[in-house]
Amino acid sequence: MSLEPATAVLCLASASPRRRDLLWQIGVAHTAVAANVDETARPGETPQDYVERLALAKAMAVRQRGERLPVLAADTAVMLEGALFGKPLDRADALAMLGRLSGRVHQVLTAVALASERSVEVRLSETSVRFRDLSLAEREAYWQTGEPRDKAGAYAIQGFASVFVVSLAGSYSGVVGLPLAETAELLRAAGIGYWRGRRA
Repeated sequence: MSLEPATAVLCLASASPRRRDLLWQIGVAHTAVAANVDETARPGETPQDYVERLALAKAMAVRQRGERLPVLAADTAVMLEGALFGKPLDRADALAMLGRLSGRVHQVLTAVALASERSVEVRLSETSVRFRDLSLAEREAYWQTGEPRDKAGAYAIQGFASVFVVSLAGSYSGVVGLPLAETAELLRAAGIGYWRGRRA
């Protein structure tokens, strides 16, 4: 996907193709660059504070490199009974996460931040997702697809894990990684239009 630099109205601080696709979905022409910040949770930090801090840190990291466009960043985490589920460390961690999510309702938290010359703002999206029961064999098979390796909570709702989801209350795009209602709110407040970009 190429883009004439002059047409971009925003820089996305992410290497995620899913977040890029969501921005294109609402017609926002953009560039993208990975933020590369430390994602270690702090002692006593709530999952909500964690995702908000990282979204802000990603946006500011790219701004401080000299990016002139407004910078949009997001961070996503899964929460079950107050416990934070980030990206799995390895196969055993992924299987354990999926086992705990099996047959239960969990929350997906995604914070989105926008850093411009005028201000830095952040919004939080929280969505409840219910999984059906997952057998160990199915969790093992899912790990073998490679999809869980770099995903919060060890699953991607827009991918193979869509077959796990019984119900969802909240923002589907937030679970994918960029809550579009909250993103549009930030863009409007910053005077940045959507529905205008074009795919090149």
